[in-house]
Amino acid sequence: MADVLLDTLSVAADTIAATSELVAAAPIEGEATMAADIASLVRSIDTVWVLLGAMLVFIMQAGFALVESGFARTKNTTNILTKNLMDFCVGSILFWAIGFGLMFGQSKWGLFGSIDLFGMAGWEGDIPDTAFLVFQTMFSATAATIVSGAVAERTKFEAYFVYSICIFGIIYPISGHWGWGGGWLAELGFHDFAGSAIVHSLGGWLALAGAAIVGPRIGKYRKGRTHAIPGHNLTMATLGVFLLWFGWFGFNPCSQLGASGESAQVISDVFMTTNIAAAAGGVTTLILAWLLYGKPSLSLSLNGVLAGLVGITAGCDLVSPVGALFIGILCGGAMLAGVSFFDNVLKIDDPVGAISVHGVCGTLGTILTGVFALEGGLLYGGGFEMIGIQALGAVAYMGWGLATGFVLFKALDSIVGMRVDRRIEEEGLDIYEHGETAYNS
Repeated sequence: MADVLLDTLSVAADTIAATSELVAAAPIEGEATMAADIASLVRSIDTVWVLLGAMLVFIMQAGFALVESGFARTKNTTNILTKNLMDFCVGSILFWAIGFGLMFGQSKWGLFGSIDLFGMAGWEGDIPDTAFLVFQTMFSATAATIVSGAVAERTKFEAYFVYSICIFGIIYPISGHWGWGGGWLAELGFHDFAGSAIVHSLGGWLALAGAAIVGPRIGKYRKGRTHAIPGHNLTMATLGVFLLWFGWFGFNPCSQLGASGESAQVISDVFMTTNIAAAAGGVTTLILAWLLYGKPSLSLSLNGVLAGLVGITAGCDLVSPVGALFIGILCGGAMLAGVSFFDNVLKIDDPVGAISVHGVCGTLGTILTGVFALEGGLLYGGGFEMIGIQALGAVAYMGWGLATGFVLFKALDSIVGMRVDRRIEEEGLDIYEHGETAYNS
């Protein structure tokens, strides 16, 4: 009887002990499950945010198409629209096949990434690699699109096709690796949050090389004097700028690559600084144009907005709204000075002002990040270290864009010829190059 009682007590004790272990373990397992669910939700939110940003940046392609065609003449509208369409089509394939690996693959001497074809090149992050690739594809399309506007109305379509392939597949990804792919500039601490230098200034300086080599449009410069060639539709250009401004809210805030947790404050601040700089650039340019030329110019004000957007893109996450205001003001003034300098002094014909907006203001905005950054900026006690690194990066992208652009466009001009025949240019590229016009009566 005693043995039975002892056995019963032993079983009861074992049962109580096992139950206690289960009770103790339940909260831990519940907490682990909850943590996993939260982590999954955070990843989903961040992924959706980045993909939304990709869609917003994609809309910028429509903005560029409208701005460039609006600033050009009627007879070349189809040509420009076709180029903008093909920029994205060609770029999507090439950046996926080659560019992404060169830009984000394992770094080779800090100069370029591993050349992994049709893959993610080992990129790792908090969002799916395909989401990041799609987002970055939109950025690559922007760099090439900048060039098409500067060489518009006189460049052969076949030449455009070749230089787009080179920019998407080689030029942009290699230099992009320096700052965003873990290359030598990233190791120095270079900061370009969304691409003032990496995307915009590179495109602008490539545009300068292309415009210089292809030469000015017929009638632009006569007997040493500059003659304006107005665009055919400022309504289209204005709508294009509004679309670009809208798309920039994906370009900049979504470069945070997340919206959850602390990122919520960052993206809110970036929205604010982006908008302030754009507005300041537009107002500054309008006032200066009014004072200098006696009229409040719409076309220059549109480019002033873009100048502010380009300038703030490097440091939109580091500066205050007041800093963004000054960056917009300075970039608006620099854009206006750049247009006058390239047009009247260097006699380089840029129908849309791409060199001044993207090249000049992308470089200036990158350097000004080292001045206005709340942490490390010159005006906030950071000394000259940050501004020195920013200036080095800005000069590196300028040099790379000018050097590779000169080699590329010079080679194209020698092999296939950059420029259309005089008769084609005078009568319009639409019919001769594409066999159709944008406007049919």
